[in-house]
Amino acid sequence: MGKLIGGFIAGLIFTGIVAWFMMPSLMFQEQVSPFGFEETIARIQHNIVKNPNGWALSGLRDPAKAIQADGGNVLPVTMIEACSTKYSAPILKTDNRRYLSILMPCKISVYKKNDGKVYIGNMNSGLMGMMFGPLVGDIMGEVAKDQKSFLTFDPNTPAPQIILPKAPAGGAAGGGGGGGC
Repeated sequence: MGKLIGGFIAGLIFTGIVAWFMMPSLMFQEQVSPFGFEETIARIQHNIVKNPNGWALSGLRDPAKAIQADGGNVLPVTMIEACSTKYSAPILKTDNRRYLSILMPCKISVYKKNDGKVYIGNMNSGLMGMMFGPLVGDIMGEVAKDQKSFLTFDPNTPAPQIILPKAPAGGAAGGGGGGGC
């Protein structure tokens, strides 16, 4: 009986260790873009705005700019932010799920690495949503499907222009845009 319990505990520990080391690769996804940096950003943006589920661009952030302003040297990184009230409204309307606003807006990062390639990174929305129950899991599953369409490119279409964020009303500082969540 002792060997059985010991084996069970060892199995739990082993499973926990494996899960701990695999979690980052499960929670986040990365793929190489077939296009240059600016073209990748523009194609993702245009895929977002043409999606039929009410997605709007809510920001375009350049975290590398702040590092460069402090004298650092970092390769280009741009975060595309988008939101769909179709998906955010059911989550934000009740107090017991409003903390999940931290997941909004949907972010997709485009960045270069030292190998010279352009990469696209995003959160695995479908897997993340499963941790928060059936309603959020179903919604995030739909978000994951839409994210896949954002990252599906037709190489036969001409390269679009980057969509720059609209200036905030009243001259306030910020990098948001028109469609925020």
